[in-house]
Amino acid sequence: QVQLVESGGGSVPAGGSLRLSCTPSPYTTSFDCMAWFRQAPGKEREGVAAISSITDYADSVKGRFTISKDNAQNTLYLQMNSLKPEDTAMYYCAARRACWSTSLSRDYYNYWGQGTQVTVSY
Repeated sequence: QVQLVESGGGSVPAGGSLRLSCTPSPYTTSFDCMAWFRQAPGKEREGVAAISSITDYADSVKGRFTISKDNAQNTLYLQMNSLKPEDTAMYYCAARRACWSTSLSRDYYNYWGQGTQVTVSY
């Protein structure tokens, strides 16, 4: 059974940085489209950044977050800079085997990780 394993979450002060990682298990599993989502308490899960042959970002993170994929390591990353308290959420990795475009819609993805918590304090 394919799983996605996230890591890299933590607690930082506002203005700080974190880098999230997501690795599939089995390690050799490949996906054409991957993305990061987040869900804050009492809110809907929302798309943050997505990558295929191109990248796409939610307006709220443009210029601060960068999604990337290391194909040699088969790992997805989310570099988060200039973090704000409103970025506090559980962050999830999502993936789809075959795709034709990036998407920030949760319905687009078939595989999900368990999440990693990001907390940004004032």
